[in-house]
Amino acid sequence: MLELKNINAGYNSFQALFDVSLSVKAGEAVAVIGPNGAGKSTLLRVISRLIEATAGTMQMQGQSYRDLPSHEVVGLGIAQVPEGRRLFPRLSVEDNLKIGAYSPAARAKLQERLEYVYSLFPRMAERRKQLAGTMSGGEQQMCAIGRALMSRPETILLDEPSMGLAPQLVEEIFGIVKDLNEKEGVSFLLAEQNTNVALRFAHYGYILESGRVVMDGPAAELRENPDV
Repeated sequence: MLELKNINAGYNSFQALFDVSLSVKAGEAVAVIGPNGAGKSTLLRVISRLIEATAGTMQMQGQSYRDLPSHEVVGLGIAQVPEGRRLFPRLSVEDNLKIGAYSPAARAKLQERLEYVYSLFPRMAERRKQLAGTMSGGEQQMCAIGRALMSRPETILLDEPSMGLAPQLVEEIFGIVKDLNEKEGVSFLLAEQNTNVALRFAHYGYILESGRVVMDGPAAELRENPDV
């Protein structure tokens, strides 16, 4: 479904990614694991077209989109949950969710998508009028995932979802994501430093180090690898 080949990217004269190749199949959960500064967030931003790739190819459903404007990427079926959640803190939960349905196709089914998200996250339904910035970190992460779901994506990019959350909340968030993957068929590409949690959730994993893929394989095998 999503396929990258030999992607290079960076910031001005600094190169952050070197010949990165990966794929996410329909219904698959893939983890990109690496330390801080490995290039994980840069990779997701390249996929979302927020950063320009300087070389390589990117395809979604067989369609090349390396030159597509970033605001049109969601129309391909890709949505991103950014690092730090990036909610609008002074807007209500419901207004934050509605922002995820800005594309014409999503706007046409706005109420239907809202009810779908509320069915997945009953806590968001309870807090729909509450200012997003007043919720707990775990609730804000639920809202950010719900916002991504508003566009009815086929693939969700999750950037460091465990950041700043207590272990119990991390397990709760990953349980929700696992249900979305297994029961709803949503594909996930997860960038994460928490190796144990990520590889328990994912089917396949890539190890990113200094902007290069140094290892990849089935998540179960990577979990048993002492180098990982």
